[in-house]
Amino acid sequence: MKPVTIYTTPTCPYCRAAKALLDEKGVDYNEINVESNMERRAEMMSRSGRRSVPQIFVGETHVGGCDDLYELERQGGFESLLVS
Repeated sequence: MKPVTIYTTPTCPYCRAAKALLDEKGVDYNEINVESNMERRAEMMSRSGRRSVPQIFVGETHVGGCDDLYELERQGGFESLLVS
């Protein structure tokens, strides 16, 4: 299974929703808190081209944010992305 990385902040409701879906599916993930870590925030922005959180990656593939993750799940593509 490819590693999942999620860039978050502690107070973000979309971050909590995205993590809840990952937890529900039993997916382990590496959470990176970018609230006060400017180096990690810059890393997130460089990788994703976005400033908002969450930003979710499966391996090197940028899934996007919370809505993108839920849409990928609705379309049935999340599991295949994890193993492809």
